Amino acid sequence: REPRGMVNAILWVLRTGAPWADLPGRYPPYQTCHRWFSKWSKAGLMKKLLTLVVAKLRRGRGVDDSESYIDGSYAAAKRGGRCVGKSRAGNATKIMALADRTGLPIAVTVAEGSRHDVSLVNQTLDEAVVSALPQRLIGDKAFDSAQLAGALNDERDIELIAPKRRGGRRRHQDGRAMRRYKRRWKVERLFGWLKRFRRVATRWDTSSDNYLGFVQLAAAVIVLKRI
Repeated sequence: REPRGMVNAILWVLRTGAPWADLPGRYPPYQTCHRWFSKWSKAGLMKKLLTLVVAKLRRGRGVDDSESYIDGSYAAAKRGGRCVGKSRAGNATKIMALADRTGLPIAVTVAEGSRHDVSLVNQTLDEAVVSALPQRLIGDKAFDSAQLAGALNDERDIELIAPKRRGGRRRHQDGRAMRRYKRRWKVERLFGWLKRFRRVATRWDTSSDNYLGFVQLAAAVIVLKRI
C-alpha cells in the first residue's frame, strides 16, 4: 500500500475522532491503516517525527527553549486501558505538555488521570525532543513544591518558577522571576490546539501507545504549521 494514503487516513482519524471502521473509501482499508499506525506508534515513529519537525523549526530559529511552560490536562478515557485512572472528570488519561517560549510543543507524554502534576514533571522532561532542556520551567500553583524545585536545580540545573500555594513551604520568588509567569498562558493555548484534534480530546484507544502516538502526531502537525 502507498504510505501517503495510510498517512492521510491516520490524519483523518486524528482530526475527526471517528472510528477506524468509518474511514471513507478513498483511503486504504481501515484494518491496514490501523495495523500500521499501531506498529509505527509502538516503534516510537511519531515521537521521531515530532523530533524532526522541531529540529527543522529550530534551525530556522523558530523554537525558543530558553524558558518553557509545563501543564497537564485531562482527556476522558471511554474504553479504559493502560494510563487510565480516576480523576475529577471520571476515568481519564492525563496529557502532560512542555511548551517553548513561543508556545510550541517540545514534549508530550501521557499518564493515569489520578497522577499529580508534580509527579509527572521528570517524565515530561525526559520526553523532550530538544537537545538541551530549558533553563527555566514555569508552571501554575500545582507545581509549587520545594522538593521538586530543589531536585530540578540540583540534578538538571533548571529553575522552577511557580506561584506559592497557601501553606506551601517554598520561599517566595522575587518579582523578576514571577513576571515570567505571566506568559504561562501559552501552554494553555497549546492544549487548546491539541484538543482541536478530536482523537486527542477524547481517548478511545485502549492502547496507551496508540493514544500517545495520536498526541505526538497532533503536536507534530502543530509545529509543521509554523515551518
